[in-house]
Amino acid sequence: MIHKFGIALAGLTLGAAAFAQAKWDLPTAYPPANYHTENIVQFAKDVDAATGGKLKITVHSNASLFKAPEIKRAVQSGQAQAGEILLANFANENPIYALDGVPFLATTYPEAKKLYGASKPAMEKLLSAQGIKVLFMVPWAPQGIYSKKEIGSVADLRGIKWRAYSPATAKIAELIGAQPVQIQQAELSAAMATGVIESYMSSGSTGYDTKTYESIKNFYDTQAWIPKNAVLVNAKAFDTLDPVTKDAVTKAAAEAEVRGWKTAQEKNDEYKRLLTERGMKIHKPSPKLDADMRQVGGIMQADWLKVAGPDGAAIVDAYKKN
Repeated sequence: MIHKFGIALAGLTLGAAAFAQAKWDLPTAYPPANYHTENIVQFAKDVDAATGGKLKITVHSNASLFKAPEIKRAVQSGQAQAGEILLANFANENPIYALDGVPFLATTYPEAKKLYGASKPAMEKLLSAQGIKVLFMVPWAPQGIYSKKEIGSVADLRGIKWRAYSPATAKIAELIGAQPVQIQQAELSAAMATGVIESYMSSGSTGYDTKTYESIKNFYDTQAWIPKNAVLVNAKAFDTLDPVTKDAVTKAAAEAEVRGWKTAQEKNDEYKRLLTERGMKIHKPSPKLDADMRQVGGIMQADWLKVAGPDGAAIVDAYKKN
């Protein structure tokens, strides 16, 4: 009888332990070797270690679980407990998401950090209302123009087949007279190889990850903006964690953010070097191209302030005062 009771008690203990373990899926649209993905994988490992395996986070890279436009909705609805998004992709939902994709508002990492600080409270409030909690945000490298042909001004981009992956990049296409083509990163290599696109704006890391150098040979280092990826968690999923596990996740997220910002800056020059080694010409934009793009940026900043209203103006004012 004692033996049976002992077995039953052990079974209950094992059942409680199994019940206590949580498993999260974390989809991202970027490849395993991208520094954003590597940083998230490290975050998942840190959480696993800190919680003694009580919270297991499985990272699904390269849009294998959900495509880029689907990830935010998946987190919001609880289809995935967590996920990584490019904030600027969701500008149509709310202009606040588009802020770090406004050209020439913040073009250096210190400026991007200040803009992040100024916009973070509004961003967290907005996402909280949708049942989402921000874990951490990490920047890309400053954005430049990849082009099949050499360009000296915006006039050289008129009619070109231009990859648009966000409302901001689609707007740029409209303003410069290019033909926008909606292409997500996972489909970018094939789109370039088959001539579906001839030009796009992105970072050195995207150019390297997608082997852009095999199809496009020119990169104009315009340093137009520094967009951020946000790693989000479903608020209910987070709230079901015990206090110790919550603390472990929060601490690992804070460390991932610091590590991600540091890595982004270090990788910026490295990616440009790697692109050069593989045949990419890195150009400093001509004064005319720079002036043309800054004019585009000015139009987009004014447009953003109109749609973002007083809340948006308050964020930009706070950013410019600091």
